[in-house]
Amino acid sequence: MNDTVDKLVVFLAKRDGIDKLVKTFQYVSKLTHWHVEFAHPGLAQRAKQWELASGLSRKAFRSGRFLTGFNTLRRNPGATPLFRFLAVLGNAGEMVYFFFDHFLWLSRIGVINPSLTRKMSYISAFGESVGYVFFMVADFILINDGLMKQIRLQKSVSGDDSSSEKVAARKEMVEKIKADRVMRLMACAANLADLIIALADIEPNPFCNHAMTLGISGLVSAWAGWYRNWPS
Repeated sequence: MNDTVDKLVVFLAKRDGIDKLVKTFQYVSKLTHWHVEFAHPGLAQRAKQWELASGLSRKAFRSGRFLTGFNTLRRNPGATPLFRFLAVLGNAGEMVYFFFDHFLWLSRIGVINPSLTRKMSYISAFGESVGYVFFMVADFILINDGLMKQIRLQKSVSGDDSSSEKVAARKEMVEKIKADRVMRLMACAANLADLIIALADIEPNPFCNHAMTLGISGLVSAWAGWYRNWPS
């Protein structure tokens, strides 16, 4: 119990940890509003206010986050030209998303012209979508590379007559590959879910803009991010 509390404290001390918690509030309240909209209008209105407040607070809390893309590229530009290319495009899209998200937030709270809301939302969502696509492509390539490496290691372990230390080291490498694959699959799930939400802004349509689609996508993204950021 104490260990769980300690991990929760560490999780909530991170900016991403707080963001995933508030994102959970945002999309749970969206689903609640949709579910009780006609049966309980008063409760639905409170749920809607909670959703809007959560969304605006997340935008305020992400102020300056577009700069993390520069830092990511500076520290880890990619091991190969292909991954440098994917990293630049992915982080560029994410930086556009977070940068214009500032103006979207300011327009929604009335600091700048509210008529800019739709334009800022479109630009932010477009950059977000571009970033997610390239991040997913990079993750799928790395997942495939990891699977190939895992197969080679498992074959070498099964047919290896060398020392137990070498066999144990190879088994440990296999476990690390499996753990990395789980984290990358969580990242892909979060990015795909957020891509659906972004598409609802870019090109409104009955599927992406349905409250259930948005609510479930938001929770998938939040909980996948929660898993990835939870202290090991």
